Amino acid sequence: MTDALDLSHREPLLPLTSDLPHRFHDDAYLDRFKEATLHILEHTGVQFDSPGARAILKEHGAAVDEETGRVRFSPDLVLDAVKTAPRDYVLGSRDGSCDLDLSLPQSYCCSNGSGTEVIDWHTGERRQSTAADLEAITRATDYLGTLQYWWPTVGANDLGETHELHEFRIGFENTVKHLQGMVQGERLARYAVEMGVVIAGSEEELRRRPVMSDLIGTVCPLVNDKKGIEAALVFAEAGVPVVTVSMPSYGTTAPSTQAGTLAMAMAEVLSATVCLQLAHPGAPTIGWLLPVYADPRTAALVTVPVESFGRYLPTELVHHFGLPAMDGFGGTDEDLPGTWLGAAETAHTLMLGGASGAELITTGGLTNRYQLFTPEQMMLDSDIHRRAASAFRNLPIGDDEFALDVIDDVGPGGHFLAHRHTRRHLRDTMKRSIGQEIGPDGSTYRDAVEVARERGIAILDDYEPEPLDEDKAAELARIAAAADAELVG
Repeated sequence: MTDALDLSHREPLLPLTSDLPHRFHDDAYLDRFKEATLHILEHTGVQFDSPGARAILKEHGAAVDEETGRVRFSPDLVLDAVKTAPRDYVLGSRDGSCDLDLSLPQSYCCSNGSGTEVIDWHTGERRQSTAADLEAITRATDYLGTLQYWWPTVGANDLGETHELHEFRIGFENTVKHLQGMVQGERLARYAVEMGVVIAGSEEELRRRPVMSDLIGTVCPLVNDKKGIEAALVFAEAGVPVVTVSMPSYGTTAPSTQAGTLAMAMAEVLSATVCLQLAHPGAPTIGWLLPVYADPRTAALVTVPVESFGRYLPTELVHHFGLPAMDGFGGTDEDLPGTWLGAAETAHTLMLGGASGAELITTGGLTNRYQLFTPEQMMLDSDIHRRAASAFRNLPIGDDEFALDVIDDVGPGGHFLAHRHTRRHLRDTMKRSIGQEIGPDGSTYRDAVEVARERGIAILDDYEPEPLDEDKAAELARIAAAADAELVG
């Protein structure tokens, strides 16, 4: 049996932080991307499928072709609109204990999201994920300090057309941490905002310290679909932060060259951001560029090939336009947990994540190209996160750490084990990884995957987060039922 976990309270938050100054690209280099991005917006344009969004853009001077839905933006219109977007703000949590301040030099992390399958941790069956799975995984998210905010790690596939709204309900009921959902469509977004008001206490408090945010994806190449942008406008009106993500695939939905793909992805993100800022100046927005690969022989999705050129470019390009950034630095295309490939892909990207400067990061928990959840993968990735969290930190260098008097006491040929300084510090000198749990014989380490599985199941089954107030839970249930009655069928 694994070492006993303390499940009486959640772990302290452990964001990724770097003590080492870093800047990977200078302004002149990033300006080339900026020029290319503005060229795409001015000359090629972006398609908006929402008549309402097009009306907003046309009113503020964008060139709108109503027949095709294509919108072209002058550089001045883009840059002036983006200037109204806030660079720093706080992502609130349910009770205020896990608020995330985006002005701090930290990267806040969540799990990978929108998985579709689990390997049932009681039966071993591989099956579609359910609301009950999401509830358990959300409780684990609340416990783990390596996850500072919530994504719906797996979908509540048994809740039908309104599952995105129910996922917010499940999130609020099972963690105090900030929620980032994936609600699409104007009506569903209005119900989600209503939930946020219930949790925050008022519309004003939701705007001041938003307890939720929402992820909206563009459609590559160069399309803002109706449901996505109309949901984004609802959230922006309420002061709920909107993350706009572009996920182009090299050579299929984007150019086969990385520079062209990033410029195009940035144009998509900016087009949505400009629309939100023109409609609701000062609305909190976040940009995310997440290019992926299509294997040229099989067309299979590949997210982590052997080379990582430009790994920091998405974050620095979003920052270059004055916006906070989200990025994906953890996860694997591997099919099953506990393999060399899974560890290699997650570890090297997550180590890079600690130095990226992105305000928000996704970090792991899923395999099979981000589709399959297992408790062991959750814990193995959490262990890798802990390694990454210490990778770019400075050593303490006080007098006690240099221990010059201790070295003098022991002297040449001596031994430090019996010294009081050693007794005071030795337990903290080596922090055990998940692969260094002592086995029953007292001398060898246990199998890391076995330990990870035991720890993961213990958290999923036994940890109880701070419960949501019963009246608020009942109100969330009422809102979800109203959405089901209006929108299902």
